[in-house]
Amino acid sequence: MTQTKIGFIGQGWIGKNLADHFEERGFETVRYAKEEPYVQNKSAIAECDIVFIAVPTPTTPSGFDDSLVRAVLPLVGEGKTAVIKSTVVPGTTSALQAQFPNRIVVHSPEFLREAQVRQDIDSPDRTIIGIPSAHMGEEAFVHAVKRLQAILPHAPYVSVCTSEEAELTKYASNNFLFMKVVFMNLLYDLAGKYGAKWDILRDNMKADPRIGASHMEPMHQYAHMSDGQGRGAGGHCFIKDFAAFREMYEREFPEDTEALALLAALERKNLKLLMDSGKDIDLVRAVYG
Repeated sequence: MTQTKIGFIGQGWIGKNLADHFEERGFETVRYAKEEPYVQNKSAIAECDIVFIAVPTPTTPSGFDDSLVRAVLPLVGEGKTAVIKSTVVPGTTSALQAQFPNRIVVHSPEFLREAQVRQDIDSPDRTIIGIPSAHMGEEAFVHAVKRLQAILPHAPYVSVCTSEEAELTKYASNNFLFMKVVFMNLLYDLAGKYGAKWDILRDNMKADPRIGASHMEPMHQYAHMSDGQGRGAGGHCFIKDFAAFREMYEREFPEDTEALALLAALERKNLKLLMDSGKDIDLVRAVYG
């Protein structure tokens, strides 16, 4: 059997590190992006057996935007497999599969921390592969997923599910952590009022296995800030994904006034933390205008 040829569309921090990983493992790779030196590889993507798509899917003042994913999918060759790594709202992969029926389209969300992206790619804690629900069990999709699993790095947890479940898993993870960060900021301010040392309180909570040790720090070090401190759930994922989640919930449950008020309050509080500390202002503007 010939070795799998792997393509990568998008060479941002996800696409580049993902391509580096496979290249270092000895796979034949093709990278395409609008920037040099990859722009000339556009036509070569069609020759790749599996193509990872990692292009921006921003949440803007006009809403969620997956236009870049739709624009690049035709570059994937007919009969080949497109693996969407970009975060997309539930139903997107199924819609794309219907739009491009001559390709295999699956969603495999990434769960990467910006500070240690390569470590998370090399040794992921989970692999999720989502198949469009209308095609679950079809031989072509079963074969494509097995071929994909054969090249992915080992993960202790692997789930092959519907693409809707995979898409929602990504939003569930990011937005749970978003809310955890906001709560830690509230607790941090309350601890100050009672004279409680934050490091003691934090370590007491970390000892509870139900809570976990991640996303416990309300204060983040940012060298570009005047005081070096930033607060709130920021970064390239949290701000846009919570806005998309809130819009999603508003659309599906407009009558649930309590939930909508809760989501809106969390969003406003986080924005205040970000704005007051000057953290990720450019990302806030990109999402909210």
